[in-house]
Amino acid sequence: MTHREQQHPEIVVGLVAIPPDHPARVAERLTAELARGLAERVDADVRWTVRQGWGEVSPRRDSGVEALLDDLARRRSDDQWDVAICLTDLPLHTERVPLVAQTSARRRVAVVSLPALGLHQLRAARMAIPDLVSRLLTETSDKRVQPADGTPAEMPRRIPAVHRVVSEADAGERRYVASRLIGRARLLTGMVRANRPGRALLGLSKLLVGAFGTAAFALTTDTIWQMGDALGGLRLAVIMVLGLAALVAWLIVAHNLWEKPDHDTPTELARLFNLGTVLTLTLATAVSYVVLFVGTALVAALLIDTSVLEQILQRSVDVTDYLTLAWITSSLATVGGAIGSGLENEETVRAAAYGYHPQPDGWRDEKGGQPHSGR
Repeated sequence: MTHREQQHPEIVVGLVAIPPDHPARVAERLTAELARGLAERVDADVRWTVRQGWGEVSPRRDSGVEALLDDLARRRSDDQWDVAICLTDLPLHTERVPLVAQTSARRRVAVVSLPALGLHQLRAARMAIPDLVSRLLTETSDKRVQPADGTPAEMPRRIPAVHRVVSEADAGERRYVASRLIGRARLLTGMVRANRPGRALLGLSKLLVGAFGTAAFALTTDTIWQMGDALGGLRLAVIMVLGLAALVAWLIVAHNLWEKPDHDTPTELARLFNLGTVLTLTLATAVSYVVLFVGTALVAALLIDTSVLEQILQRSVDVTDYLTLAWITSSLATVGGAIGSGLENEETVRAAAYGYHPQPDGWRDEKGGQPHSGR
């Protein structure tokens, strides 16, 4: 140990991901930079050491934040950390409003609900965690830290639509809640972000292949050309929406993605999980539809000569007619895509379900040193 290290006290901050999927990836990014942020925002005269780990694979949904804080406190004590911060993708609520974070000075721990931070979760967590650590150390009268202004930093000033609530039962319990309207909208977008729609999109490759096959076959039928010409924009839009809705419903039913309330999952939480799953699948299938539409339009332009299309439609045609043809063909091809989705790997498709947590490749717990298994 150098002379400088002997002069400066060390404070160990534990960063725990529960469950080890999306939260583990955020924790891994934060671990590499959090010590610097703590030095800049809390106290530069402290040697900050950041450890990372995971908690239970599936948070105890029925017990909510208190169970997470208790589990985290035991982990902090076992590993001899000074404070511990839990990052979870579990949407937490208190008094029917989204709970962004909660600190417990008695247990020297805090929990942060990543979905409640919205789309930019890494950036928001980077701003919030130093403030939470500062609050915990100040309320426990830790003499190793001397805030420059004598008071701990406040997270609500850094993250919009977040308000601090002090628990009446325990003065050391501080809850940071979001506003009802904006907070709930941000929670839903954060859930979709945590669910990684890109993973669902890549996982539905066979769906897209099946849809392309159906579209290629449909393009060879002049009846489809006449239908596209006869239907107006409104009816085509309705067909598109119905096709996408049917595809999302088929994915949920065929792969058992619907979360049912039980003794472990309260009704409100199951409703949030299902809404997050539906939004994720809707976004993934919408992007797939755009890819299918563009591909179908290009194939139609290459295969169908203008003179042939004019002969069938008995009028002059332009690029709008090719786009209309691609539109109706893509909408009808989503039915073929639904059939193709039944051939997808079950684990790949279930990754789109919000309550499911697959194994995070390459992420290790510093305590155990072994990769963790998903459920």
